Amino acid sequence: MTEIILDTLFDTLTGVFSSIQVMWIVAALLFVFLIFQIFKQYRNRKSLQNELWEIDKMMQSNIEYEFVLKAMRLATWHIDPKMRTITFDNDYREDTGNYIPDAGTNINDWILHLLPSDQRVVRKALDDICLGDTDVFHQQYQVKSLISGQSYWEESYATIGDRDGDGNPMKIVGASMRIDNRKEMESALILARNRAEESDRLKSAFLANMGHEIRTPLNAIVGFADLLSVVNSDEDRQQLIQEIQNNNQKLLHIINGLVSMSEIEAGARSLSVNAVDLNAIFREMQERFQPNTDVPISLCMPETELLVHSDKDALSNIIEHYMQNAVKFTMSGSITLGYDLEGEQVRIWVKDTGRGVAETDQERIFERFVKIDEYVPGTGLGLSVVKSHASHLGGTVGVESELGKGSRFWVLLPV
Repeated sequence: MTEIILDTLFDTLTGVFSSIQVMWIVAALLFVFLIFQIFKQYRNRKSLQNELWEIDKMMQSNIEYEFVLKAMRLATWHIDPKMRTITFDNDYREDTGNYIPDAGTNINDWILHLLPSDQRVVRKALDDICLGDTDVFHQQYQVKSLISGQSYWEESYATIGDRDGDGNPMKIVGASMRIDNRKEMESALILARNRAEESDRLKSAFLANMGHEIRTPLNAIVGFADLLSVVNSDEDRQQLIQEIQNNNQKLLHIINGLVSMSEIEAGARSLSVNAVDLNAIFREMQERFQPNTDVPISLCMPETELLVHSDKDALSNIIEHYMQNAVKFTMSGSITLGYDLEGEQVRIWVKDTGRGVAETDQERIFERFVKIDEYVPGTGLGLSVVKSHASHLGGTVGVESELGKGSRFWVLLPV
């Protein structure tokens, strides 16, 4: 009986211990599984953090990229070299009227919107980069605007963005910008340079001519003065004195022109505005210049006086230079000095039947040192002095002329 009880107790204890072992094994397995899950979640969390960080970095990079495009006012595009198509990705150019082709537009169709003078060069440059003959595309060209119909300047850069296994271009990326302001500045600088070179050339010619112009009357004055002591006839002596006086006036006129131009350029000449009788100035000019020419000088003005508020010296100097040119270049016919009222302005003009001025020279004739005919005596300063005086008086100058039929020089001034 005792043995039966002991066997039963042994079996019971064995079953209990076996259950405990199983439970420990299960518990251990559960623990390992939990540890594995925790580690897996940790790795997933790190991976997710990295992905979020990459996304944030990419977004930040895109923001910076977009900011650069906006700051540089660029349009970005890419070309498929195989299909020969162009697609614009972004356009941050401020100017309106920019031509943006539809996505996948053929390159040749896009080139047709360029000015004909630029099409060949741009097509050749694009062909070279699409074939891989060059790595860089850089061109300046003009594009016809679809809105205004006018052309605008554009500068483009491009490079090969991707190649296939054989090294052939698979993608070309580029950017374009408007350069109208730069081209305007370049044109202005070129024009200023050309004007400076022309002015320098004219100044050199002026100095050479000036020496001749001053020397001619001076030699006459010195030569005729030396003859006075050996001439016995009163008539011959009087004629020599007259020649000396005439050359004195010529020399004085040259010096006055130089002084006037120097004062105007230095800004040292101030205006003295008063009521000026224009009719009186006209009659004075007629009396002064009529003895110097065989051509009749007539006046075209009303009998009643016209008072204008202006600087009398500057106004007289303008008319004087116009009259000198008319007398110099009119050998026959007539010279007329007149004025017309045009609202709050008066147009003073001198009309002659002289040799006239070619249309191509009618604007430049008012510039400094310009002489249309180098063989005609003169300094080339008279009309530039007229223009400067007119500008100071708030007016404008001009000429209407035809070769062989005379000229009409005018100045338009406020009354």
